[in-house]
Amino acid sequence: MKLIEFPGGRGEVDLAATRSWYAQAEPWGCECGHCRNFLALARDRKLPEEMLALLDGLGIPPEKSTYACELYTDEAGMHYQINYRLAGRFLGDWEEGWCSCGHDSYPYGAPGFPEPHFDLMFWLTLPWVLDEPMDGE
Repeated sequence: MKLIEFPGGRGEVDLAATRSWYAQAEPWGCECGHCRNFLALARDRKLPEEMLALLDGLGIPPEKSTYACELYTDEAGMHYQINYRLAGRFLGDWEEGWCSCGHDSYPYGAPGFPEPHFDLMFWLTLPWVLDEPMDGE
């Protein structure tokens, strides 16, 4: 296990187990417009640099999230929650912000993930980049 400082907290991460799982994982599989929009941004590495640097250090391709959801849209853009599962355990109290950690017992896009594990969660405001109307327009 490697002790890693995350924005707002820290965790012990089994990098080998995490990287091994992501090496065989498929990209996030939801086909709705909002998820396809996130995947287009992730594949083109048009996500916040701090997020990409953190994922790169963990060996996680950004398009292989274990959960992605557009929460709401306002004048600032589309607000998403994007999760990535990590083998290991989080330590201590987490401060809320653009990145935090927690645990969701439902595997979403992470069936067979090694135990113990926790979820690295990002809250992002993203633009619409697909060459099609946004869902609901």
